Amino acid sequence: MLMKQDVVVFDFDGTLSARDSNVEFGRYCFRHSLRPWLFLPLMAVAAIARMFNPAGVWWREKMRRFLTADMVKKFAPDFIKQHKMERFGWAKEQVAAERAAGRKVVLISASADYLVPQLVRDIKFDAFLTSQMDAAAPWKYKFLCWGANKVVALDTWASKNKIIPRVVRSYSDSPSDMPLMEIAAEQVWVDAKTGLRKHA
Repeated sequence: MLMKQDVVVFDFDGTLSARDSNVEFGRYCFRHSLRPWLFLPLMAVAAIARMFNPAGVWWREKMRRFLTADMVKKFAPDFIKQHKMERFGWAKEQVAAERAAGRKVVLISASADYLVPQLVRDIKFDAFLTSQMDAAAPWKYKFLCWGANKVVALDTWASKNKIIPRVVRSYSDSPSDMPLMEIAAEQVWVDAKTGLRKHA
């Protein structure tokens, strides 16, 4: 039997943490490897494609085409140590407060599965729902957790855990999260630059 459960949802990049972890990891790779520089022409084409289809997967994959499994294994650990310092100070405390109130707390992020879970290991989330990447070819998406797909990810998680999620609050910085924000009783918009709550 399915049970109703109060759920609080958090975005990551720009909401709990300054800067975009996918973008910043790309920049990290540029600083530590020559390989990404060889893909600049492809990235330029991808940037043009993005203007015509912001929700697309093709251009996202081409932007990351330089990534290899070895690069992720080599660079991700140190990048994660550095990027953890970008988290906003209120993040851990707020998640703890939501859990203490008896709510399930779920992180739903478009960022890669080899980055976000490790960036918040010390925060007690009930679930991490992220974009699923191909482990052998980490530039390929198995599932893009962006836009309406964040709702799909939440519903899939809820179904597996035999609950009916009642989203009491959703935290985000981006209009792309509107599908998820619209199913929440309360929308908490965060300023990605300051980490402070936006007021209407």
